[in-house]
Amino acid sequence: MPPPFEPLTLVHVVFSSRIAGGERHCIDLANAQAALGHRVHVIGSAGSAVAAALAPGVRFHGLALPLLRGWRVAALARRLGADVCHGHLGPACKAAAHARTAARLGTLHVGYKAHHHARLDGLICVNRAQHDNLPAHDGLASVIYNWAPERDARAARPATDLRTELGLAPHQLLVGSVGRLHPSKGMDLLIAAFKAHAPADAVLAILGEGPDEAALRDAAAGDARIHLLGFRADVDEALKAFDLFVSPSREEAFPLAILEAMRAGRPVLSTATQGPREMLAGQPARLVPVGQVGALGQALAEELARLRPLSPAERQVAYATAAYDRSSAVARTVSFYRDVLMHRAERAKVYEEQDEVYAGWRA
Repeated sequence: MPPPFEPLTLVHVVFSSRIAGGERHCIDLANAQAALGHRVHVIGSAGSAVAAALAPGVRFHGLALPLLRGWRVAALARRLGADVCHGHLGPACKAAAHARTAARLGTLHVGYKAHHHARLDGLICVNRAQHDNLPAHDGLASVIYNWAPERDARAARPATDLRTELGLAPHQLLVGSVGRLHPSKGMDLLIAAFKAHAPADAVLAILGEGPDEAALRDAAAGDARIHLLGFRADVDEALKAFDLFVSPSREEAFPLAILEAMRAGRPVLSTATQGPREMLAGQPARLVPVGQVGALGQALAEELARLRPLSPAERQVAYATAAYDRSSAVARTVSFYRDVLMHRAERAKVYEEQDEVYAGWRA
């Protein structure tokens, strides 16, 4: 195991072609670790948008085909002399588990699945409930909260006034949400709740792309107040225009979009999924039951009624976000790597001693 404070050779694995929450976390973590002097590599799919978002000090290795990815990740990690192989999202964690010459870790961006995570030496949980509900595991586990990475300035287009773009009058309230257009994110619930309960002059803007886009456009059809704006590189600027941020997810381990809304000082309304229950405990935000259009719609209407008489400055919310500090989380992650490396070394010593005992018995 490398001595404390000696730079490590770190290999991150993420196979997504596009960048969403888990991918952004991997990118920002890799960039931060390279800035600290570690030797950092990222293994991903050839042509992935991840490559362009990495800092110059991080080397990207693209795999052209999804065949035998575990074996290929293991071979590449061995050739690079990896101390740590860190998987992000299920398929990448499964592949990282093959890299037996390195400490094998995974971040539970979504949740624990035995076929993805059981063979890893270390698990990073993004909320306390994940950690408390882990099955018996031979490796180590730690809770390290995500943070809200800064958006890649190289990809950003000029700052946009979203209210002007949508043609809103000063009195109109803008409800917004950011996320992948996937059933787990519950954007269909938000559209239904908004159509049924929002005041006639309110407007809804949804930022993101994904497989549900066509179905969501059909659900929004006929209501000119609802705008699906697709992928945006100017999310931080767009968030500042929202009068109310809504997270309608059906499941969520640690939603970066909520952290970004907190950073922007936006009022937050969220379904009470696992991550938001912990993130928003004691915060000036509102939680509603998961999957209930009526409850979501009524809360949305009540929040807009509360916000309407306030000035834009009065709508600003101050959140306690010290627990989601980037530099602290990066340092804790590297420290956890060293704990896992030490644990592996201790286990290897125990196995070696057992082998010597068995050899003596056989003799």
